[in-house]
Amino acid sequence: MTATSAARLLSGFPERLPGLLALYEDLHAHPELSFQEFRTAAVVAERLRKQGWEVTEGVGGTGVVGVLANGEGPVVLLRADMDGLPVEERTELSYASRETAVDGEGNKVPVMHACGHDMHVTCLLGATAQLASARGAWRGTVVAVFQPAEEVGGAPAMIEDGFLDRFPRADVCLGQHVSPAPVGLVGTRPGTVMAASDSLRVRLFGRGGHGSTPETTVDPIVMAAAVVMRLQTVVSREVGAAQTAVVTVGSLHAGTKENIIPDFADLRINIRSTTPAVRERVLAAVERIVRAEAAASGAPKEPEIIALHAFPVTVNDTAATGTVLTAIAEVLGRERAFTLPEPLTGSEDFGTFGTALGVPSVFWHFGGGDPALFEHIDPDTLLTDGLPDTVPANHSPYFAPVPEPTIHTGVTALLAAAAHWLCAEDERARDGKEK
Repeated sequence: MTATSAARLLSGFPERLPGLLALYEDLHAHPELSFQEFRTAAVVAERLRKQGWEVTEGVGGTGVVGVLANGEGPVVLLRADMDGLPVEERTELSYASRETAVDGEGNKVPVMHACGHDMHVTCLLGATAQLASARGAWRGTVVAVFQPAEEVGGAPAMIEDGFLDRFPRADVCLGQHVSPAPVGLVGTRPGTVMAASDSLRVRLFGRGGHGSTPETTVDPIVMAAAVVMRLQTVVSREVGAAQTAVVTVGSLHAGTKENIIPDFADLRINIRSTTPAVRERVLAAVERIVRAEAAASGAPKEPEIIALHAFPVTVNDTAATGTVLTAIAEVLGRERAFTLPEPLTGSEDFGTFGTALGVPSVFWHFGGGDPALFEHIDPDTLLTDGLPDTVPANHSPYFAPVPEPTIHTGVTALLAAAAHWLCAEDERARDGKEK
């Protein structure tokens, strides 16, 4: 049933593919930072309107929501995120980004779609075009959500902007993310599929002075170095071997000149966890270590520890996940859809929609990695051994999914998953007539 329904939704897709390839290259060349996705949002809104969707712009800042009602039936939410990252692209692609922007702290930074959100937008716009042109193949309502600022938690901003009351309430929420896995593969799991994330900004206070007389100062750089090294023991010594946690210091800034000891050092720390107990333990350990190292260094004042943003654990509904995996496998092939053995330590705010609506949600990953990077690797070993070091991962300046067949896979997966809900009544009625 699902394969037939998805095939009807995909009718005419090959003719649409060249336009989607051009769209993807355009989006990749023009990334925008979180909550600055003005150009991207305008492109999305224009295309949705041309397809015949009811469009609302400016939701949660720069978010775009399209609604397509097509008779009585379930309401399905499909979501893509739009923001890029402050990363300088090094792919040397003809459509590589050369964009810069001013971040929230006033710094001029390079911008790149280093996490594949341009691919997500392209795939969802491909799916919306197919749904609009194949209305005879499905019944119900689709809510297409183009979300801003996933990298810093834009989903809550859309919810706070009245999302639940302004748009049809979904019966299920579906979303996906491109990964560096071999192109054409799709994977997810029931239950916890992605980790929670907590980001902190820490300022360590010292007492500045001349580099030639360190005895008259309290050196915040040495203090910061001690904090960074001590934080490496949190996971290895305070988290059980069977539990999952990651602590990363992704940014450390201090000083302006080699012979000046500065007054402070700034760190940015990211924490990943998959259970509430581990999350609380790791957060407490990080704060304890920061404060203890400051005290041990004789800091003149207590450090500042500021929470930047947090993402909850992404949890897939068990029954709906089984349905989605089966649907995708029927269309792409059973050898291409698989169950992840463990939760991923990456994080997402997609689950915010399902939680706020109180409905099932399913999030999956689809491969976009160049087949040439996996020529001598057994795909089955990737589940146990992970990706080789030679494959650029998300957030790398070299991350670049191969446009095709990645776009085809992403559009197909979205439509195959949605078809279970949107085409079920139509299929049952047709089956009854045939009997």
